[in-house]
Amino acid sequence: MREPWYDATVGLGRLLFGALDLDRTIECAEHLPDTGPVVVAAAHVAYPDFMTLAEAGRTRGRNLRFLTRHDVWNLPVVRHAMTEMKHVPVDREAPAAAYLRARQLLREGEAVALFPEAGISHAYAVRALMPGAVALARETGAPLVPAAQWGIHRVWSVGRPVAGRKPRPNLTRGRHTDLRFGAPLAVAADADVRDATGVLGAALTELLEELQQRPRHRPRLGERAPWYPAHLGGHAPDRREALGLDHVPSNAVEPTWGPPI
Repeated sequence: MREPWYDATVGLGRLLFGALDLDRTIECAEHLPDTGPVVVAAAHVAYPDFMTLAEAGRTRGRNLRFLTRHDVWNLPVVRHAMTEMKHVPVDREAPAAAYLRARQLLREGEAVALFPEAGISHAYAVRALMPGAVALARETGAPLVPAAQWGIHRVWSVGRPVAGRKPRPNLTRGRHTDLRFGAPLAVAADADVRDATGVLGAALTELLEELQQRPRHRPRLGERAPWYPAHLGGHAPDRREALGLDHVPSNAVEPTWGPPI
């Protein structure tokens, strides 16, 4: 498990979270196998999501190999670090290479992690999902482990632009974030990818909404909360407004889960 670049990255994350006095809770990590191939499919709510997930993987002795945007590799030092950590660049215009690389990693017994929404929903509800996570689990036989977290989005996430500017990081100290893994989903070799992606969407929604509705994450009475889902009583964009703000790939599986549009 020890890898210098991975050690340094997780260590940096811990320093940053420590500086913010971020109270981090990891639940049901036993659902993440400590050996063998596994696909971790996580709901995406914040830009630093991968840092808390990587830390959670370490509690099971795993270095998660993330599928992430290919343009990150445009920065020389970052490119070297990402490659050393065995992360996988994804070009949305030509995703086949990323799929093949992720499949190879699984066949080598690695833990591959991805955000099947391919972006953050402005509604903070699980949006349309790319079918790649399910396809990888179906082809390799690896268990598909859903994961969700909440609270980390208060540090840095999407939101309605104000005066044409996107939200910036919020360095308020003492926030809470909860991360929870769901029970592994088995994807049969003859499963319909779209149907199985619907099952994954429902599992992610259940995990995310359970976290969102915990008392410590709910807005105070009368508080305006653009960081909390509209369908749960907050003031984030609802699903319909989010359609105009989200950038969803055209081949994503439309949701049959979550709040109505």
